Amino acid sequence: MLFQTNSDAQQNSNSVGWWKYLLLAALLFIVLPLALDIFRLNLVGKYLTYAFVAIGLVLCWGCGGILSLGQGVFFGLGGYCMAMFLKLEASDPESTAIQSTPGIPDFMDWNQLTELPWFWQPFHSLGFTLLAVIAVPVLFAFIIAVAMFTRRVGGVYFAIITQAIAAILTILIIGQQGYTGGVNGITDLRTFLGWDIRSEFSQYLLYFINAALLFACLMVALYIKRCKLGRLLVAMREKEDRVRFSGYNVASFKIFIFCIGAAFAAIGGAMFTLQVGFMSPSFVGIVPSIEMVIFCAVGGRLSLLGAVYGTLLVNLAKTSFSESFPELWLFAMGALFIGVVMAFPDGLAGLYQEHIEPRIKQRFKRKPSPVVKSVAAEQAADSSKPTSPSVEERGNATA
Repeated sequence: MLFQTNSDAQQNSNSVGWWKYLLLAALLFIVLPLALDIFRLNLVGKYLTYAFVAIGLVLCWGCGGILSLGQGVFFGLGGYCMAMFLKLEASDPESTAIQSTPGIPDFMDWNQLTELPWFWQPFHSLGFTLLAVIAVPVLFAFIIAVAMFTRRVGGVYFAIITQAIAAILTILIIGQQGYTGGVNGITDLRTFLGWDIRSEFSQYLLYFINAALLFACLMVALYIKRCKLGRLLVAMREKEDRVRFSGYNVASFKIFIFCIGAAFAAIGGAMFTLQVGFMSPSFVGIVPSIEMVIFCAVGGRLSLLGAVYGTLLVNLAKTSFSESFPELWLFAMGALFIGVVMAFPDGLAGLYQEHIEPRIKQRFKRKPSPVVKSVAAEQAADSSKPTSPSVEERGNATA
């Protein structure tokens, strides 16, 4: 069925499980800042920027059945837009006085550019930059989605095409070294409106801003997942032709949710640039895009919270394992993805819902109190007592 009854909707609204979101909030805003030093906390903040992408993938892949292997494209575009603003701020004439052309980024001077390109000029404005962080990736996603979904391209073919787009954009960024910084990317980002983003206080503040934005995206994704649009996405995932025959424009829904996923990824990319201090094509290509899909798959492609926890756990394992065996990490990541898809298709969230949550409910199942039991017994006893005949009944019996 495409739609739920009111009772079903009410039951779902009551089963959101807000305590799980409060638990995640306590972990991110209280436990981790108190338990970790600033280096480790900044590392966790970098992991959370990938969680934006994973949340978008839950909507696209988990709900809508749209598997994109090119989400790194939107992550990178959002990050590059923020990096362009920060780089222009760091390239004022006083700081670049030793260059042959002061006032332009250093990599442009190395590549013998004598003036700032026209498409860099608007990024002197913070307002335009914040708008571009969302608008540029969403516009790019809209073009891709319209070209694919209006022609009913989906499934494996769509995944391969998005992977090819990620590879093409990476080659383009590396090839245009004078405009993009090439393979090194845009580096040496130090200030944001004159505020040193490398100080300890700034890193703490950026972590909390990052976590707050993540929760805002979580709430938007939760609303989409639980409204009529979310139910239509699930219906399209299961029986797309039936939804189309019911009179819905399937392509428009796919375009919309794909653009939402791109917007989430772009916000994560912008926050990554602010927290780490650089952006390079290594976060745009095929490998990071597949890693982002693995984050979602391990956590659970049907669960928003599972995507966040999966991102944190996989990146923690990546950091620990790659320090000892850097050349084997990609093989381990691939084996992890294959194992999860084959053995646990619903990820960590599915394991929790199937095995852990039922035991918790059984363990803490509420039992009726003695007062409730006594009241129930009295009501049962009263109902079993014979009632006295009325006056009319006695009169009829006498007659």
